[in-house]
Amino acid sequence: MAQLPARPHADQLRRQARELQRAAAAGDTGALARIRAVSDQVTLSTAQLALARDYGFPSWRRLVQDVERGRRDTERRPGDPDFLTADARELIDGQYADRPHLGLRLDHTEPGGRLQVARNIASGTINLRIALNGPGDIDEEVAGWMRRAYEENSAPPAPRRPARRRAPEVGPLTVLIEGSGLPGRECHPENGVPHHNVHVALHGHGEDRPALAMPGRGGWLAVEPVPADAASARWEAPVTVRRDDDGLDFSGPFVRGARDDRHLALAWGDVPGDGTLRLFRGAKLRLADVDPALIEAAMAPGHRLVARVRLTYDNGDPVCARLHPPYLEWSAGRCE
Repeated sequence: MAQLPARPHADQLRRQARELQRAAAAGDTGALARIRAVSDQVTLSTAQLALARDYGFPSWRRLVQDVERGRRDTERRPGDPDFLTADARELIDGQYADRPHLGLRLDHTEPGGRLQVARNIASGTINLRIALNGPGDIDEEVAGWMRRAYEENSAPPAPRRPARRRAPEVGPLTVLIEGSGLPGRECHPENGVPHHNVHVALHGHGEDRPALAMPGRGGWLAVEPVPADAASARWEAPVTVRRDDDGLDFSGPFVRGARDDRHLALAWGDVPGDGTLRLFRGAKLRLADVDPALIEAAMAPGHRLVARVRLTYDNGDPVCARLHPPYLEWSAGRCE
């Protein structure tokens, strides 16, 4: 477990989380491993959580609260960390004392003078560097470049847009997913780790249906899991259809994604027998791709929308990501 600096600062931790996210997004294997230990998503919030776990905290909020509380303390207690406010020079010294160069990200500054081109630092997210021979080289000029880099890379987030009003409801739609050609319970993806006791399930919130928890998935469940060596798989998902000036929209306990990416999802994962499905791959069935005329036909009394899914690629791996023909075919059919 990593140790916090002697004089931690919340802004310094936020910068570290941003650097971790950028490195992971650029493909740095070490950064990806740290984030994937807590989530399959590479976002700022998952990078913050990964950093908090590195320092032994259960959440980013607890880490920041602990640091801020320590900085507010005016009386030192025996055994407390040295939570003191550090000035810019102290932060620079502490961060770069063990490095032969100081890396900076300045997007609109050309190299020149002491500023040199940086290569292979933080997976390319750092574009400039200043060579350092010792602590004495960290002068006011260096501190000035550091302050500028900090200001440019710690801009406040854009204001959150007002929540969009839901489109008016048109009516209910039943989606039947019929899966065939399952890959088997043992999965060995190319360039990946092997998986055992593999199951596939509908990704959703069906509390009244058999389901397994999916750790790190924000409360989403693996609904009606099917062993991956079954002859076939079948799920039904209730969907609410809406319409506004932008066309059809969809909602419901199994609908995921932004307005232009509404979809149902299948979750592939290992089932270790502890009530969980350990997700390693997911497949999208995009409702946004379905012809609106087909949706209208499937909403007729006694009808439903049918998604026929071939669940295995030609190489034997489970299907994943956004599905297209021949792995996914949509049709409208009568309810049996």
